[in-house]
Amino acid sequence: MAEIGKVYPKVDMTGGSSRFPDMEREVLKFWEEDATFLASLDNRKDNEEFVFYDGPPFANGLPHYGHLLTGYVKDIIPRYRTMQGNNVGRVFGWDCHGLPAELEAEKQLGITDKGEIESMGLEKFNEYCATSVLQYTEEWKEYVTQQARWVDFDNGYKTMDLDFMESVMWAFKTLYDKGLIYQGFRVLPYSWAEHTPLSNQETRLDDSYKMRQDPALTVTFPITGVKEGSSANPELVGAQALAWTTTPWTLPSNLALAVNPAVNYALVEAGHDAVAGFASQRLLLAEGLVSGFAKELGEYQVLSVHPGAELVGLTYTPIFDYFKDFPNAFQIIGADYVTTEDGTGIVHQAPAFGEDDMISCQAAGIDLVVPVDMDGKFTSLVPDYEGQLVFDANKDIIKDLKAAGRVVRHQTIEHSYPHSWRSGQPLIYMALPSWFVAVTKFRDRMVELNHNEIEWMPAHIRDGQFGKWLEGARDWNISRNRYWGSPIPVWVSDDENYPRVDVYGSLDELERDFGVRPTSLHRPYIDELVRPNPDDPTGKSMMRRVPEVLDCWFESGSMPFAQKHYPFENKEWFDTHSPADFIVEYSGQSRGWFYTLHVLATSLFDRPAFKKVVAHGIVLGDDGLKMSKSKGNYPNVKEVFERDGADAMRWFLMSSPILRGGNLIVTEQGIREGVRQALLPMWNAYSFLQLYSSKPAQWSVDSTDVLDRYILAKLHDLVAKVTEALDDTDIAKACDEVRWFCESLTNWYVRRSRERFWAGDELHPEAFNTLYTVLETLTRVTAPLLPMISEVIWRGLTGGRSVHLADFPKATDFPVDDELVVAMDETSGVCSAASSVRKAHKLRNRLPLPQLTVAVAQSKRLSPFVDIIRDEVNVKNVVLTDDVDSVGRFEVVVNAKKAGPRLGGDVQRAIKAVKAGNYTVCTDGTISADGITLLEGEFTERLVAADPQSTAQIPCADGLVLLDTTTTEELEAEGWANDVIRGLQDARKAQNFEVSDRITVTLSVPADKESWAKRHQETIAREVLATSFEVVSDQALDLPVITDVSAAMAKA
Repeated sequence: MAEIGKVYPKVDMTGGSSRFPDMEREVLKFWEEDATFLASLDNRKDNEEFVFYDGPPFANGLPHYGHLLTGYVKDIIPRYRTMQGNNVGRVFGWDCHGLPAELEAEKQLGITDKGEIESMGLEKFNEYCATSVLQYTEEWKEYVTQQARWVDFDNGYKTMDLDFMESVMWAFKTLYDKGLIYQGFRVLPYSWAEHTPLSNQETRLDDSYKMRQDPALTVTFPITGVKEGSSANPELVGAQALAWTTTPWTLPSNLALAVNPAVNYALVEAGHDAVAGFASQRLLLAEGLVSGFAKELGEYQVLSVHPGAELVGLTYTPIFDYFKDFPNAFQIIGADYVTTEDGTGIVHQAPAFGEDDMISCQAAGIDLVVPVDMDGKFTSLVPDYEGQLVFDANKDIIKDLKAAGRVVRHQTIEHSYPHSWRSGQPLIYMALPSWFVAVTKFRDRMVELNHNEIEWMPAHIRDGQFGKWLEGARDWNISRNRYWGSPIPVWVSDDENYPRVDVYGSLDELERDFGVRPTSLHRPYIDELVRPNPDDPTGKSMMRRVPEVLDCWFESGSMPFAQKHYPFENKEWFDTHSPADFIVEYSGQSRGWFYTLHVLATSLFDRPAFKKVVAHGIVLGDDGLKMSKSKGNYPNVKEVFERDGADAMRWFLMSSPILRGGNLIVTEQGIREGVRQALLPMWNAYSFLQLYSSKPAQWSVDSTDVLDRYILAKLHDLVAKVTEALDDTDIAKACDEVRWFCESLTNWYVRRSRERFWAGDELHPEAFNTLYTVLETLTRVTAPLLPMISEVIWRGLTGGRSVHLADFPKATDFPVDDELVVAMDETSGVCSAASSVRKAHKLRNRLPLPQLTVAVAQSKRLSPFVDIIRDEVNVKNVVLTDDVDSVGRFEVVVNAKKAGPRLGGDVQRAIKAVKAGNYTVCTDGTISADGITLLEGEFTERLVAADPQSTAQIPCADGLVLLDTTTTEELEAEGWANDVIRGLQDARKAQNFEVSDRITVTLSVPADKESWAKRHQETIAREVLATSFEVVSDQALDLPVITDVSAAMAKA
């Protein structure tokens, strides 16, 4: 027989420390030396695969909490699927191209202007991008490794690799051949700071819309006549149309006004007290908006009301003369999109700077003018403001319009406005030539595939955030006027007299036509591929590549096939590995990666890119705001890893509502709570087994002891529920199940089984075997959720190579006893409720009390556990009754104002259920009313009882406890003796006695307590394993026990 307390750990991974972060370092070191990750893959290499796609991060910046959160999910699900027997490949990817890379390079090079890039040369600039883009790869590897994420870095992909780029080229060519890519001239969000158009979805990414103050102008357009052939009302000639704009810089480009033909417009005569210059003037605006201009119009009079159709065809005087002779311009046109929600109901049209404007004007035969250059500055077409950035020109434009008497109202408004998601500068919308994926041609199919074949968590995103976006999806602008990216593989003739377009989809095709096989597809090398135009009989014109590069989101969306160089290699692999079984990113990627994956998978393969997607919420700082380095409003990740450990961080993030789509405020207190919820209970239970074991325990589920049967049945439920949760990728639910089980394990099972463990494993091997079985199984359950502490405990228990090479437990290996679990949980609830009454009365647990009354329906089912209740609550008598009303009742009232916004229509159902008494109170403090959960603050409770101070509700049961708190001299004496026992046990530990050592004790007590000590002398001696026990009075002995009590003890 081994020495007590020396059996475990069989393998020590603590490094001699009791700190979890120190243990984690030992685990990481072991995994690296042992190549455990590779072994886990090798173990399952011939098994069914579970396909996981890892979205590529940009490597030119350090990882942050968002990456940490997503990384944990990317580790948990593959770990779990591997333990379930699947082969789960996990390769890391790097997103290398696009604006993020270029802007970082510009920052490091001190470049502030696009011209500086061209001066230094594309070759040098792109070489710098290629180097800088991977600047932080080692930091990323260290970060990912420290968070205990298993992923293959060595075989990862980079979007700048030649093979990856060739697959992207193939995708472009395939879509082009299908008629799904075209070059068009459209109004697009344009970043003048970065000299490139963006896609519509990029303006919906995080931080794209920001609050901004802009001038809002209401200006006049004098009506001069009626367009020939129109049915406009000539009586309106001489009036002045009022139009409103928040972009005064677009007014020099005004070519039309738009009204809604179905809206009524009022002809108003301004009063004599109108704003200066407009007294008695006749003004036109939407009838429903007239009252909003009461201040400017003064004592106005409505002269007549006209449908918008009567305004269509009226002509007016241009507000500026720059384009006064422009064909077909300066007329009022009809447009259904015009509303009366704000402004005047008459919309100024600058077709080069608004998508709706462009469409409406084209329908009316009005072309467009673009007097703004690629720097966002006015050109010589508008000489008065030439060279000014459009936003800066607002001030001068307003000044000039006021001088001309054209401004009725000038305000400053604060509104949400799109900004570049990378530079942070405000965008402008401008007509530009670009390349597009014709998303609208297969939009309905995308909606169908999403609805029928993709499972979302949270579920509402499927038809909500993502589904609505798909329904309104526009053609995707995929070209960028930049340098560092995959080239648009299109070559065109440089002579419009001999037009020709060639689109390439492979290196072979390029080599065939240009006679050389490219070793790089980056600029400027790809631009150097030129050849004579085959369609030019003169032989003078050349085929040259168009200058644009692809949107880097096109590459991210190509990741499933491009990472494997499909279709040039691994064709069979991809055809059997798409769609992915699982992907995860934050919910904003419904406009980003999730969207571009879906677009390309639908258009290329007519199938979704993924079957299941977790779209988590956003991580916020401790003040509820976006995390900010300057504000310092979040805990430093490395400091958290060092102080609390990566498992604690993992638990905090994974057990939170963020994985169900909510946002999460990160606090140090919250992270430490994770240690208390899961890590400490597991470790304490393991330490307890370790402390009292004298021989190795056996894996067994055969015990007949009621507590063992309970915890094993509870273990069955844990395995079943965690399996169900992780099968559904519901990690937060899995964490809930583990937390609840750990509470039952440590706060009930271990504590109620202490005497058996104290007696030893020779007398009670069933207790040791059961706890060993529970801990060995629990660590396999928690291995994906808490990979490092689970490894420490599992290897300590078993001596095996790694818990991560073991199989996930099967619920069928454990006994089922639902009745016992319900009854024992209710018993635990009774004790918890009674304990709360004790605390309220400040009565310590070691003080016995006369009686506990338990009032609950079918109370007889608790009869087998009365002794447990009596001992746990420390009362002399337990009374069971079905008559709950004789003790009291709780009245619950639903707070509809608080619950309504979250529950919607279900709030009325909850109110009805509560009034009918159809509800239960759960252990977490929530109310379940007819299946609807009411959270804290959404309801109030009021106890109606004869003795409310001594009555408490039983958690998750429709019952009450009534604790008799009367004390007597006899009870006080027994309670005092219990205090002495505890003090002597602490003294034993302080003297470093082994748990089995017999001792001799001399106990010194005050004279007035000598009778109490002698009355309970035999009990005290038995409990502290004293073979000799002497009571003396009023002596100062070496060891303090409790107040005024000391002792001397020695090994017997």
